[in-house]
Amino acid sequence: MNTAVATIVIVGSLLLMLASLVVAVRDRPMGMVLLVGFAVLEVAILVQAGFVIAAVSGGEGPPEKATLFGYIGGQVLIPPAGVFLALAERSRWGTAILVVAGFAIAVMNARLLQIWQGVA
Repeated sequence: MNTAVATIVIVGSLLLMLASLVVAVRDRPMGMVLLVGFAVLEVAILVQAGFVIAAVSGGEGPPEKATLFGYIGGQVLIPPAGVFLALAERSRWGTAILVVAGFAIAVMNARLLQIWQGVA
């Protein structure tokens, strides 16, 4: 697993979480900046998933593959689901969904690093 990409995903998701929090506190719906930000985050997550799949097919990684792929699959689904729900709910609560989505991606990615390194 590429730790540089993992760091980019964690930092990007936390920045998007903070930006979403500011927008939610200001009682605004999601704008184009957050939409593009979560699209870029999704691309970074897909790149990370590609690195993990390539490394696992090369024989690297933890012995427990089901948990690893569960976290990767969950990470891939969260940004599109969060954006969809934020677009459906055009109030501050729609943007609050993006706050939770950004935080969830950061936590899941940190946990994914722990699983990869065999810490937990």
